[in-house]
Amino acid sequence: MQQTENKKSEGRFSSELFGWGESLMAVLVFFVVVFTFFVRLIGVDGMSMYPTLEDHSIMLVSNLNYTPERGDVVVLRKEGFYNNQPIVKRIIATGGDTVDIDPVTGDVSVNGEVLDEPYINETINVLEHMGDLTYPQTVPEGCVFVMGDNRNASTDSRDSRLGMVDERYILGHVQSVVFPISDFGTVK
Repeated sequence: MQQTENKKSEGRFSSELFGWGESLMAVLVFFVVVFTFFVRLIGVDGMSMYPTLEDHSIMLVSNLNYTPERGDVVVLRKEGFYNNQPIVKRIIATGGDTVDIDPVTGDVSVNGEVLDEPYINETINVLEHMGDLTYPQTVPEGCVFVMGDNRNASTDSRDSRLGMVDERYILGHVQSVVFPISDFGTVK
């Protein structure tokens, strides 16, 4: 009788363990599919997007049905730039737009209109951080002009090594910050 109870107990335990294993495997497959095809977690390396993003922040990035727009914060990768690592920048202009940077004030304008940029850390130090491009610059179709929010600590489209970025190099649009928890929320 005791042997029968032990076998029932063992059977119930192994059945329960198997059920937990199946559930765990289903959750794992779900997360692999979601993080492979829909969203990615990408870390920030550096201070070029400060104060919008801090160094070592972790962001949720999506490329699902994404069309680049002015003001979007994106993650991109350009071969031969920054050791082929992903970088985070803000789209300032898209294909057909004309970008100009005032050599006296450092103000950025697109199509003749000075941008209202409450998200930047400080205006461009025109003596040191204008880059090696001449202005105005017209963005080719299928490309974007990007800049970091920390203009004086950002290597971006003002530098010919990055220059105008082909939209195909955009890995995704930053949806939100997930870490640190104190910064949790959408990115604007």
